[in-house]
Amino acid sequence: MAASMAAAARRLRRAFRRSPLWGGLSRRPFSSEPPPASATAVRDAFLSFFRDRHGHQLVPSASVRPRGDPSLLFVNAGMNQFKPIFLGTVDPRSEMAGFRRVANSQKCVRAGGRHNDLEDVGRDLSHHTFFEMLGNWAFGGEYFKEEACRMAWELLTQVYGIPEDRLWVSYFGGDPKAGLDPDLESRDIWLSLGVCASHVLSFGPQENFWEMGNTGPCGPCTEIHYDLAGRGGAPQLVELWNLVFIQHNREADGSLQPLPQRHVDTGMGLERLVAVLQGTHSTYDTDLFSPLLDAIQQGCGVSPYLGRVGAADEGRTDMAYRVVADHIRTLSVCIADGVCPGMSGAPLVLRRILRRAVRFSTEVLRAPPGFLGSLVPVVVETLGDAYPELRKHSAQIVNLVSEDEAAFLASLQRGRHIIDQTLRRLGPSDLFPAEVAWSLSLSGNLGLPLDLVELMLEEKGVQLDSAGLARLAQEETQHRSRQAEPAQERGLQLNVHALGELQRRGVPPTDDSPKYSYSLRPSGGYEFGTCEAQVLQLYTEDGTAVASVGKGQRCGLLLDKTNFYAEQGGQASDRGYLVRVGQEDVLFPVPRAQVCGGFILHEAVAPEGLKVGDQVQLHVDEAWRLGCMEKHTATHLLNWALRQTLGPGTEQQGSHLNPERLRFDVATQAPLTPEQLRAVEGTVQEAVGQDEAVYMEEVALARTAHVPGLRFLDEVYPDPVRVVSVGVPVAEALDLASQAALQTSVELCCGTHLLRTGAVGDLVIVGERQLSRGTTRLLAVTGEQAQQAREVGQALAQEVGAAAERLSRGSQDVVEAQRLSKDMGRLTDAVDTAVMPQWQRRELQATLKVLQRRANTAIRKLETGQAAQKTQELLRRHSEGPLIVDTVSTESLSVLVKVVRQLCERAPRTSVLLLSPQPLGHVLCACQVAQGTTPAFTAEAWALAVCSHMGGKAWGSQVVAQGTGTTADLEAALRTARAYALNQL
Repeated sequence: MAASMAAAARRLRRAFRRSPLWGGLSRRPFSSEPPPASATAVRDAFLSFFRDRHGHQLVPSASVRPRGDPSLLFVNAGMNQFKPIFLGTVDPRSEMAGFRRVANSQKCVRAGGRHNDLEDVGRDLSHHTFFEMLGNWAFGGEYFKEEACRMAWELLTQVYGIPEDRLWVSYFGGDPKAGLDPDLESRDIWLSLGVCASHVLSFGPQENFWEMGNTGPCGPCTEIHYDLAGRGGAPQLVELWNLVFIQHNREADGSLQPLPQRHVDTGMGLERLVAVLQGTHSTYDTDLFSPLLDAIQQGCGVSPYLGRVGAADEGRTDMAYRVVADHIRTLSVCIADGVCPGMSGAPLVLRRILRRAVRFSTEVLRAPPGFLGSLVPVVVETLGDAYPELRKHSAQIVNLVSEDEAAFLASLQRGRHIIDQTLRRLGPSDLFPAEVAWSLSLSGNLGLPLDLVELMLEEKGVQLDSAGLARLAQEETQHRSRQAEPAQERGLQLNVHALGELQRRGVPPTDDSPKYSYSLRPSGGYEFGTCEAQVLQLYTEDGTAVASVGKGQRCGLLLDKTNFYAEQGGQASDRGYLVRVGQEDVLFPVPRAQVCGGFILHEAVAPEGLKVGDQVQLHVDEAWRLGCMEKHTATHLLNWALRQTLGPGTEQQGSHLNPERLRFDVATQAPLTPEQLRAVEGTVQEAVGQDEAVYMEEVALARTAHVPGLRFLDEVYPDPVRVVSVGVPVAEALDLASQAALQTSVELCCGTHLLRTGAVGDLVIVGERQLSRGTTRLLAVTGEQAQQAREVGQALAQEVGAAAERLSRGSQDVVEAQRLSKDMGRLTDAVDTAVMPQWQRRELQATLKVLQRRANTAIRKLETGQAAQKTQELLRRHSEGPLIVDTVSTESLSVLVKVVRQLCERAPRTSVLLLSPQPLGHVLCACQVAQGTTPAFTAEAWALAVCSHMGGKAWGSQVVAQGTGTTADLEAALRTARAYALNQL
């Protein structure tokens, strides 16, 4: 009976997932007491239940932009921010390391990547790109299956009042192939809680075994489902809550190993829960969406939303309602968290979402321009109390959405015009060129979704060259892979088992405080102390713990303390070497140090044997470290200068530095102007010139919570946390009454810094590009590199000035004018690629653009005048007739084409082909056929016949063509030209 019920339930669940409708939900209350009436109350009830009844700590939602996790485009589950705990890599000094039982409501986006609901949104009544996930967690065995199931059942049945007979549960039925037994413990827990045996179903690993990825923590899960049908018919199950019991680790070889610590990870979609509690047919009928749907109706003047899908939704009006309502929520939340529409990665996905919303709002709902931006305040009103960042950034969200909407509508109009122009040139059976479609697409110039381009062509009865489009897409992928920054080698890592074993043995985290032990000599140089340490553990390349390593073996060393800086906070790792105490003549090079869960792992290649217990002495590469210190202090000054120039609301989005250069990402409304770039550099130079002291001190994290102007990022900070303050002692900077953090650079930072700003020497911003709309990446160099960049800039500025002077003198010779134009092009290339101040580059680029335009205009005038002279000479030599075939002396194909055109304008019934001999037997060719000639006589075919005779090539149209070739017998080429033309005429 149970097996047949399970099979039936499986079929029902799969059928339900394919169905666009939530069938027949009862609208009656589920208990004698009214359930929470609003989504806000439902969310609050969840959080209060776990905080007040079960002692959970409430943590804020993480940003939807993943924190240090390149495997994700967006945060797509509540557990994402806790991955360091599951992996054992959490900083033991951070607040997160102390988490035992926590709960929250997490903002999630599922669009792009492995979990992608974008194209399904609007087609049914339940899919969303943005949703909220309610979750509770227990870390390190704080509680496990019984407590998690009991809490979930209590909340659903007693707090929310859902009838027990409407709830079903599933558990993991085992996997013989993987050697996993059924999770009978979960089954028995549910039965002990009073769940009817017929409502407890077992499923295999696809449904009830959760995995983080191809490798990593995983475990069985038990799911709670709601029966949409109730007592009215066959069960229609929809998942409400997933309770995951993380107890295994999927190894690289595919095997499963037990984790050192077990965890509970649960997730329940707020939208679906609210739909159940409000007795609605879909998530779009809840009060999370109804204000938006009402605003859409009022703003567009369309018929009311009726919740129709498929064929019943005539004109796709209701689908458009759902698309616009969902997408504006996603856009608002993402932009508030610093993800703006752009050209790659998550920003590109967001750009597609915005343009999909614009398409449906304008084409289906007939929305007026600027409509999408008008919906942002509705989103803020609905979600702003739960997520205050929406209120904080509401104006920026409106601006970005409105600007991109206007840009897309303009692109759409231009795209239609380009399509119409292209179609006029095509034959009846020609495919639409892939190159033109690509230029219209998101990857090209106009940013139109390719499916929209295909739809526009389909409406005109034209087929797209799909094969050509696939080829262009492949070329684009290859180009992006070449342009992408090279992925940094991960190096040796401590896996979750190695970390668990260290914690089991009670090995304390590595003491890396000696990395801050350096001082200024009276001469102005820095003195870096050495550090003596003991080898606590050695690891092979595959992460296996060993007691010793042999000669030539690459290994990882875990020491009790170190003066090496391990890569974190955007600063590159130290490098250097170590020696065994008493054997200082044998160096063990250390190219990298990495932090894993508070333990610093040093990579080395052992020139001789090394064993656990050996005493070693560590030496950092002083030049490398000093370069990092210089760049890191410069990064703080740059951050401060940007705030001074662009306003106090300017926010850092990320940074990375090494001794060569620094990279800084900043949130901006628009690209920085040359004046702003120059002002930023000036502010940094002022701080450097004052040679201010840099103060560093560890303080309790709580002391930094409400300091006005204090800079910090969306990161997990240790407690105590290190504060870096320029020019003001840390205690004074953190004094709320002093306002010092508003007057100078004060940041939370674990990096190594200069002790005085003067050693930065200079800072030059040498690069700037838009990562996405709203985010600018700056590249900068310091010290001697900065001085060299300024010298290069000055030299190029002088060359541009000299070129402008030459142009102003004018020229009467086409060749000289063309040479000057080429010099402009060479200078433009040099300015584009040189390491020089970015503000100066932008100014010189603007100047060169004007000069190039003037040079080209001068060339055209000279060529037109020269062509007129040669035209007159040819007309004197040739009486009126149907054909002119002759030679002209000119070094420019452009002049030759102009002579042909002027001849045809003066003698419209004459077809003209001219050849121009060049050095080494090269020949230029240009021709034009007269109006009214036979259709078979085309300029392109004429030029091809002549140039092929000379072993060359030709190109052009039916009316005008040109080409090149090589011949020692020019007369033979002229005879070929005459013969071909006379034969056609």
